Amino acid sequence: MKIAVVGTGYVGLVVGACFSETGNDVVCVDSDERKVRSLRRGRMSIFEPGLDELVRRNRLKGRLRFSTALAKAVRDADVVFIAVGTPSDEDGSADVSHVLTAAGAVARAISGYTVIGLKSTVPVGTAERVSALVGAETSSSFSVVSNPEFLKQGSAVEDFLKPDRVVVGTLDDARASGVMRVLYAPFTRTGAPIVIMDCASAELSKYAANAMLATRVSFMNEVANVCEGVGANVDDVRRVVASDRRIGPSFLFPGIGYGGSCFPKDVKALATAAREVDYRFQILEAVESVNGSQNRRFFEKMKRALGSLKGKHIAVWGLSFKPRTDDMREAPSVSLIEALLAAGARVTAYDPEARRSARAIFGDRVVLAVRSYDAVKDCDALAIVTEWNEFREPDFERVFELMRSPVIFDGRNLYEPTYMERLGFTYYSIGR
Repeated sequence: MKIAVVGTGYVGLVVGACFSETGNDVVCVDSDERKVRSLRRGRMSIFEPGLDELVRRNRLKGRLRFSTALAKAVRDADVVFIAVGTPSDEDGSADVSHVLTAAGAVARAISGYTVIGLKSTVPVGTAERVSALVGAETSSSFSVVSNPEFLKQGSAVEDFLKPDRVVVGTLDDARASGVMRVLYAPFTRTGAPIVIMDCASAELSKYAANAMLATRVSFMNEVANVCEGVGANVDDVRRVVASDRRIGPSFLFPGIGYGGSCFPKDVKALATAAREVDYRFQILEAVESVNGSQNRRFFEKMKRALGSLKGKHIAVWGLSFKPRTDDMREAPSVSLIEALLAAGARVTAYDPEARRSARAIFGDRVVLAVRSYDAVKDCDALAIVTEWNEFREPDFERVFELMRSPVIFDGRNLYEPTYMERLGFTYYSIGR
């Protein structure tokens, strides 16, 4: 099929590259000319494992192109995916203005039957709004489908190529669902279901899934906090809970809170959507509150242990909100570092991929080390914020020698407390 993807952000790039991998002719469109020029030169605007290779291969095959000419790309397409941002508005609701703007531009460009797929995470009713908007702008036949993405940063390519399920919401449109079944058939040959439902249910399903995962994270952080109070070990508690087949092990690791482009935004959006229909989503209000307090709790732990932070040199390992990405949106590292700076500390930070993102956020207020060991030199304490694999088994003897004071605050429970104490470190973790 001929496919146009509007938006070359995180979702748009992955969607375009993966659909081109199965032989489709894909054009990814963006209004940012500099970004499009970079993509044409093979320079990725994001870090995502496997994406570089996928883009490079399909560009060489002529199946994947990048353009600023939206009208031409849409006019030639059988399916147009809208994959633009839906940031949180001031009241916590999702701002769909970019989606509606893109939909209007698509409507004015289509010249024959076109399926318009909404990849952006949008509140219930957006597909109907888009359908009405497009219908007012064109006399061509079209269908609007809700086709939310379920991509985890760090494994997005794998998630798209081998999905757990594909969700398609339609406005009682058999023709559109037929097109989507054909388009996704190569990705579901091993049995992953293509679930056809109404648009409202499809739109809500994305929010519900992310809200459930965020709830598990905050719940386990609460359990960890109780463990610290009563002297229990959260690792042992987690293993017992995870072994229950009704619960399972995913998203049960305690830490200093979730971040990223999805969980914070989607929790707010779902709670706000509930309020709009006169319902208070009390669990999600608590989830959001716990997540915010978890980071502050970690900072207070550092403050109590070190005394005054003024003039202290703090090293931070990990800046991205999770491993295998350079994304620092809503990353716990940002609020922690801001709190450290406000308390008068000097911060040297290291992350394998997020150096450019960190520079844009902190400027020259934070020293960004090129290597992990450079960050800990002459520091009074090390805070571990993101669980990159390279932090799991460092040369502890070297770390000990480089640090001014061998104090580690482990926000991801990477190490065993008794082992760290034997090595001579003063070691603080979560819930142990």
